Amino acid sequence: MLGPAAIRELAQQLDLRPTKTLGQNFLHDANTIRRIVRTAGVRPDDVVLEVGPGLGSLTLGLLPAAARVTAVEIDPRLAALLPATVAARRPDLADRLAVVEADALRVTELPGPPPTALVANLPYNVAVPVLLTLLELLPTLDRAMILVQAEVAERLAAAPGAPAYGVPSVKAAWYGEVRRAGSVGRRVFWPEPNVDSGLVGLVRRPPPPGDRQATFAVVDAAFAMRRKGLRAALARWAGSPAAAETRLRAAGIDPAARGEQLSVTDFARLAATEPVQP
Repeated sequence: MLGPAAIRELAQQLDLRPTKTLGQNFLHDANTIRRIVRTAGVRPDDVVLEVGPGLGSLTLGLLPAAARVTAVEIDPRLAALLPATVAARRPDLADRLAVVEADALRVTELPGPPPTALVANLPYNVAVPVLLTLLELLPTLDRAMILVQAEVAERLAAAPGAPAYGVPSVKAAWYGEVRRAGSVGRRVFWPEPNVDSGLVGLVRRPPPPGDRQATFAVVDAAFAMRRKGLRAALARWAGSPAAAETRLRAAGIDPAARGEQLSVTDFARLAATEPVQP
């Protein structure tokens, strides 16, 4: 794996100055990498999708544990360097790696067999949309283990009624059971970020009955005015406060409740109610 000195040496080769725009904070602690791979439960037959492999620290930790690693990297310099890094350090595993130079938010297909697990140190600024986009695009992903900003980890794994519960919590829960899987300090990165990080695990399960887009539209509306009761918060979505109340009651939901009290199943049931004619 790549320690601090190796990380800096590779960055110097590329004349690379990590940017906040791309969320470039590179892992360099071998124990943290082993912990991520172990906690992710990577199996010998897994095809692992890694987003933002950077200089390759986590990639080198994943390759011995999985059948294949497909790494999606937006920075062309890093995408070009990664195969050479793996070939130099683990030539016996180089044939397990496929590198795709692309934006993970815009990728439409991947080479080789479909991925079964997402394991990634995700850029802080796009972590939630990347996770949700890939879970929707790739139904073969049955597990995820992502390293994200601690605050984002808390939001993703929050349960109904918790202070951090919100749009990311509900939308992630559409796809599976989400849990906090540990904390990671800032000193294991280069450059060192200003915040701590957290591991979030997701195990896919069938979504609740209903339409995803319709459900997500209700979720967005409910949390756009999260301090208000749902009768008021959903007035525009339903057409009027009275129409919102009618649909809430039809779904068995108290119109005075707030969005943070509802589970993803509640939102799906509400989205499936019949619109009220004006």
